[in-house]
Amino acid sequence: MKLVLEDGSEFAGVGFGEAVVGEIVFNTSMVGYQEILSDPAYAGRIVLMTYPLIGQYGIMDEDYESRAGGPAALVVRECCGTPSNFRYTKTLPEDLEDRGITCMAGVDTRMATRILREGKVRRAAVVDEDVSVAEAQALITSTHTDENPVAKVSCRKRWFSRTPQHTYDVLVIDCGMKHGIVSALNALGCNVTVVPFDTAPEDMMAFNPDGLLFSGGPGSPAALPSIVSAINSLKGRLPIFGIGLGHQLISLSYGAELERMVCGHHGDHPVRCLSTGKIYTVGENHDFAVKASSLKGTLLTLTHVDAADGTVEGVECPEDRVCSVQFYPEGRPGPCETDFFEKFVKMMED
Repeated sequence: MKLVLEDGSEFAGVGFGEAVVGEIVFNTSMVGYQEILSDPAYAGRIVLMTYPLIGQYGIMDEDYESRAGGPAALVVRECCGTPSNFRYTKTLPEDLEDRGITCMAGVDTRMATRILREGKVRRAAVVDEDVSVAEAQALITSTHTDENPVAKVSCRKRWFSRTPQHTYDVLVIDCGMKHGIVSALNALGCNVTVVPFDTAPEDMMAFNPDGLLFSGGPGSPAALPSIVSAINSLKGRLPIFGIGLGHQLISLSYGAELERMVCGHHGDHPVRCLSTGKIYTVGENHDFAVKASSLKGTLLTLTHVDAADGTVEGVECPEDRVCSVQFYPEGRPGPCETDFFEKFVKMMED
């Protein structure tokens, strides 16, 4: 097999699975590959891992973030088929084969990352070794990109997650939700109802929720004007929390603007809270970001920024009881140091 970037760069390797064409991103995480491979926000993408050894602790059945979707292909330097972990239930190659995810190993991921981080290459193909570069580039050019992948990864009908002696009822709008969100809310005494992304505002309110949460997900926020409209009709009526794609949609509803990032944030990043100066190490997965300059004149206040490049990572509107973060507050590489779900619960309490 080989990886061909749209600029003609070619990387040889070995692997299994069908030929794949899609957007390619590099992820800098050293652990958490199972969470990455089960994150619906990667739906249809080719994920290249910068850490050289992936699969060393196997796959655990109870650690999937979602069964709804994930990347189309995984590209690594070395794929470990002999994990060392008492919890593992299958190896990484077995899991990828079972789920139909193309896997390619033996790639010079360091060189590929140096090309991708320039932001000039966004699409790639994983093809058989006998396919020429010209043929692969033609395949990349002719393959249509799904403009609304949220429709494929969102749930088809509502479902519930209960917790004993609950205090609040939260409605989660599934744009490509990770199950860690539900677990975090359940742990704080919230019953959770999950509904499809295209649920009408009046149908959302029919559940009589104490708060709304718009989840993360794949694709461009521009493909979801109906959700922006729904947020406009709901804000101020009850507390609203947004994560990832949900954060971007909330920002759009207040009149902020988004921009396409050079190569996006995929992996662990340092995020600074502007009110306390505290820095969190959090997981991120996004290619669009809110323009900081566009927040002027809106009701939104900037609350968090990326400590490395200043990217907008969090906003809030206390007047409407709305807050959102670009990163994953439920997905952390270290201790449970973030308190954003607690803040959301406090909003419902107040």
